[in-house]
Amino acid sequence: MKNDRPPSTFHRPELLAPAGHWDCAKAAVENGADAIYFGLDKFNARMRAENFTEADLPKLMSFLHLRGVKGYVTLNTLIFPQELRAAEQYLRSIIAAGVDAVIVQDVGICRLIRHISPNFPIHASTQMTITSVAGVEFAKSLGCQLVVLARECSLKEIKKIQQNTALPLEVFVHGALCVAYSGQCLTSEALGGRSANRGECAQACRMPYELIADNKIVDLKERRYLLSPQDLAGLEVLPDLVKSGVTSLKIEGRLKSPEYVANVTRVYRQALDRVMAELVKNPNNSLPTPPYFGSATSAALGTSQYKPPHLPTPSQERYNLEMAFSRGISTGWFQGINNQELVHARFGKKRGVYLGEVTRIRNEQVSLILEAPVKAGDGVVFDCGHPEAKEEGGRVYAVMHKGQETLLTFGRDDLNWRRLHVGDRIWKTSDPELDKQLRQSFAGETPQFQRPIHLEVYGEIGQPLIAIARDEIGNIVQVESLMCLEAAHTKPLSPERLQEQFGRLGNTPFHLGNFINHVSGAVMLPVSELNRMRREIVTELEALRTQPQRWQLNSTASLQNLLPPSPHHPITPSSPSLIVLVRNLKQLQTALQSGVETLYCEFEDPRSYQAAVKIVREWGDGEMGRWGGGEVETRRIPNIWVAPPRITKPGENWILKQVRACEADGYLVRNYDQLEFFQSDRCIGDFSLNIANPLTADYFHHRYGLERLTASYDLNVNQLEDLLKTSPPQWFEVTIHQHMPMFHMEHCVFCAFLSTGTDYTNCGRPCEQHEVKLKDRVGSEHILKADVGCRNTVFNSTAQTGAEYVQRLITLGLQHFRIEFVNETPEQVSKTIHCYQQLLQGEITGSQLWRELKLQNQLGVTRGPMGVSTQR
Repeated sequence: MKNDRPPSTFHRPELLAPAGHWDCAKAAVENGADAIYFGLDKFNARMRAENFTEADLPKLMSFLHLRGVKGYVTLNTLIFPQELRAAEQYLRSIIAAGVDAVIVQDVGICRLIRHISPNFPIHASTQMTITSVAGVEFAKSLGCQLVVLARECSLKEIKKIQQNTALPLEVFVHGALCVAYSGQCLTSEALGGRSANRGECAQACRMPYELIADNKIVDLKERRYLLSPQDLAGLEVLPDLVKSGVTSLKIEGRLKSPEYVANVTRVYRQALDRVMAELVKNPNNSLPTPPYFGSATSAALGTSQYKPPHLPTPSQERYNLEMAFSRGISTGWFQGINNQELVHARFGKKRGVYLGEVTRIRNEQVSLILEAPVKAGDGVVFDCGHPEAKEEGGRVYAVMHKGQETLLTFGRDDLNWRRLHVGDRIWKTSDPELDKQLRQSFAGETPQFQRPIHLEVYGEIGQPLIAIARDEIGNIVQVESLMCLEAAHTKPLSPERLQEQFGRLGNTPFHLGNFINHVSGAVMLPVSELNRMRREIVTELEALRTQPQRWQLNSTASLQNLLPPSPHHPITPSSPSLIVLVRNLKQLQTALQSGVETLYCEFEDPRSYQAAVKIVREWGDGEMGRWGGGEVETRRIPNIWVAPPRITKPGENWILKQVRACEADGYLVRNYDQLEFFQSDRCIGDFSLNIANPLTADYFHHRYGLERLTASYDLNVNQLEDLLKTSPPQWFEVTIHQHMPMFHMEHCVFCAFLSTGTDYTNCGRPCEQHEVKLKDRVGSEHILKADVGCRNTVFNSTAQTGAEYVQRLITLGLQHFRIEFVNETPEQVSKTIHCYQQLLQGEITGSQLWRELKLQNQLGVTRGPMGVSTQR
């Protein structure tokens, strides 16, 4: 397969493909990827992939560079304190191997990379939850050269961000969509101690849930997969993505097969080349709008409200994408919020191509009105609307067409016919013929995808023939003939013959691109000499391309130089303080009555913060009564801090202005926009900043002047202790009681399943009218809340406590302990606060508190992942 790239005034985005192992890397290269991204056996967000090792890097990078492909290593997890030294050595190996960039989540790791290498490229991972210009500028301040935007960004938002920053942007163009913001999903951590921020996601979003509104189960019929988005397919909006100016288009799938990688990479390579060709033909940027093309799959899911694509998209391409891996496909968030389309909720597993519904079952044959092609040997599954149960499926033995109907015959004993029903949907899940074609694309040693070299030749009679060859990445070689050109009496070397001879590159990674002839006169040279020159060009270019990148590597720089000063003298435990986060005014009043001196408010409507601040200020002006000397004691005014929403997108600064208007004592900042917006105010960094090691803590503390930092919820007690030993403990506060905020998502469950609207403009605001929970397979009822930006958070049904570890943390100098409430009653709030006050005053032990809440609070309480004592 040749890669012909026409010149264009438009920037051609890089096509970035996933590679979980060697076959996937080959599949990507042979089907047109410009770059691949892959993980090693540590510190990457897909630990279940086979992954590569450090020892693989030299061979892998040599192979990639020979083929004109870049290789990026994913080091996109949080790094714990005791792992920093190992991470430093890891990074040195990666940099020395000539890797083209590393994709990073952890702020501290960005600092460490820039400390040991001033020029090694850093790409800010989508795990950094960057949704705005402020986020891009934050990444730039860390030394990042490219930012992978959050998948929740629309085309409009992408364009706005790109127009206001000079840093290159990367976006996901195809693959599975996480329902929660990457870097903000704590579900696997909450439910099983398997952190998504550590590459151990258990995919709870793909499980079935029941919707409970106002204590009644909502009948959603067969829609039970309420948090499982359709897969992303950006093919329809590819021209808009190119015109937005993004630098890289990323395909998801490091856990997928090499056939998937080959299939999807090829589809997007060909589509992207078509887009660029169309843009060259249409300098005014106007692209033809084709007629609407339907999708049997979207019709089957009841989600056929697709907008017309900007370029003709052959049905074969859609078929290939659905066969590669599909839970249904949509344009995700690219075209804005559409809560009716994003999650069809009918299944959370791979389906493929929709064939139709069963119309008759007779004589061990199935009849249907066919909606897509099927042939003998294809694999199908029968969908009766209960994908959580075992489903019938098998290989098609024969296909017979009778009028409008098609009869499918299966092998004997392949199906349990008693479990099939008229009306069952049939999905084609396997196409062996397509798989064979895809495997052939990357089998063997002969390059299938060739990249252009551009050639100029010079010469005249009595002089050697000179050939100058350039490749796309800037390598240049010059080769001379070993004999001089002679006058040709018959059959001179015409430009066509020269081009033909130098273009015989069939078994090489190259094909001939532009050819310019500067040879003067009628000359001749033996064909054998032209062949030798061509082979020498290839050999020299291959040698240049396989040389590793030479990044600067500072051998004297060390991790120790970056670490903040840790206390060397024995710590005298000070009086610990209790911080209480409330989510409504009743909880606030109860906390005040309980004597809490530091209060955080996180309300769904920031306009309520003014009332909250007023209540606190008036409380401080009140009298407590007469005491011993007969005097009146005035209550101490508690500190009140308020929290903006966790996500800020372009155009949402009005929300931050609403928050600041309450004139609270300070603000609990959650993201990069808020670091910038509230920089002149008192601020505390919340858990969403993912502070897991001293390098990250030091950056937020010193660069942004945050008074305290909330330790990451990914840390267990051993890792918390390590953090407090490697950083000043007075910097931190630790949340020791909370309903873990599991999913934080752009997807609005209220809108999708309690309305017919697509977004806040037409949903009727069911979030303001109903108390909603999501019931999982084991019967737990998780609490659902919406914020002012219509983003939803699912809170764990069971509160977790770290009470049993509080004394250990106090001994290390920790002073600030936070407890959080969600929907607790005033009585439950009062009881819980009292227990923790007793704990911090030494009146009860952590074990006693745990038993007290377990037995009397009737909320349910768990020790949670903080109690996991092994390093993860």
